[in-house]
Amino acid sequence: MFVWVNPDTFRYSEGKQRIGERQLRNLIARGHVTTLARGLYRKSDWHGDEDLIEIAAKSSRATICLRSALARHDLIDDIPAAIDIAVPRGAWTPKTTVAVRWHHFDLATFDIGREALTIDSGRGIGLYSAERSIVDVFRMRHLEGADLMNEALKRWLRKGGQPSTLLRIAKAFPRAVTPLRQTLEILL
Repeated sequence: MFVWVNPDTFRYSEGKQRIGERQLRNLIARGHVTTLARGLYRKSDWHGDEDLIEIAAKSSRATICLRSALARHDLIDDIPAAIDIAVPRGAWTPKTTVAVRWHHFDLATFDIGREALTIDSGRGIGLYSAERSIVDVFRMRHLEGADLMNEALKRWLRKGGQPSTLLRIAKAFPRAVTPLRQTLEILL
């Protein structure tokens, strides 16, 4: 039986440093450790979101956004074909085995509404709040479409969301204010 202290997922260099290269290779060969991606491993008995683990391990500022964030907040019924991930503008986007749609957001507004989502005992990834995700969909309506933004906004309002909260966040994103205000006026 394989016993290991945290973390459940780790880089090759971290495993090598903790238990040594020989023992790590032995654990991989015996199936106690499984490869997630190049240089990224997990305990075989660990069950979690391997896609998010890979993204978080390869990009420390990665943040779930747009359609993926709306789905995680249960504001849409869609299951996105690719994970929408935001990184600060100018940041490097790593190659992943997972289907990812990378988005580069302005550094000045990147942290607005950004929360932490714990994936396993050792790693986390950013997740935009429901309010920020709705504002982003209105701001990027040319990519996501009117149906998605209206569905998300309606569900958010049904759950007790306050329009003033949305408008406060939207002030930092001028392209979202007018369409958001107009839609709120129609719905309310």
